[in-house]
Amino acid sequence: MIRRWAPWVALGLVVAVVLAITLWPSGERSDAARAHDLETEIKCPECQGLSVADSQATTSQAIRADIKRRIAKGQSDAEIRQAYVDTYGQSILLAPQDSGLGLIVWILPVLVLGLGTAGVVFALARNRREPRLHATPADEDLIARERVEEP
Repeated sequence: MIRRWAPWVALGLVVAVVLAITLWPSGERSDAARAHDLETEIKCPECQGLSVADSQATTSQAIRADIKRRIAKGQSDAEIRQAYVDTYGQSILLAPQDSGLGLIVWILPVLVLGLGTAGVVFALARNRREPRLHATPADEDLIARERVEEP
């Protein structure tokens, strides 16, 4: 039993360690890093699906300069995001909000993946529990008779 689960436990530990290392906050960020992070979160008002960081539109250039000015003034990331939401509406943010209807956008893919994984695990477990089908003596006699009758 332990031998069967040991690789899965080891894989789970590796995934947990990698996620912890990747997602762990790494101290104070520089102003340039903060500006870049905010630029990647805000959508270009003129472009279709591009962030302000990826767009070369004049509006995006103005927003990038404004973000740097706001950071220099000492505004927090949340205050800067909120200023753009107040000006352009919630659709200016590339990532959906993490409350209300936006929460469904974050939870639904995880829920579907979890249910799919549970279904596969359930199907595999059921397949192991059910006995394998074997030919009965009557089936073997029938097969033997059919072989004899074939020319």
